[in-house]
Amino acid sequence: MVGKKYISAMVLMITLNLFTMDQVQAAGPPGPPGGGGDPPCWPAPCVPIDGGISILIAAGLAYGGKKAYEELNKKST
Repeated sequence: MVGKKYISAMVLMITLNLFTMDQVQAAGPPGPPGGGGDPPCWPAPCVPIDGGISILIAAGLAYGGKKAYEELNKKST
């Protein structure tokens, strides 16, 4: 027998899929292949890795530290 949690999760996933399907299919065709030359910005790569990635790394470290601290306290008591 399938559980209620499984059925509700499936309904949620199907609903989300229906609402986002038109956005996935709306992408246009890719552009023509590049003929060499300089990249569109200099220095390449043009990916803005600045504050966002450091915030995510700090949040991950804080979460991992919290979990490790809880695990150590659970074993000592």
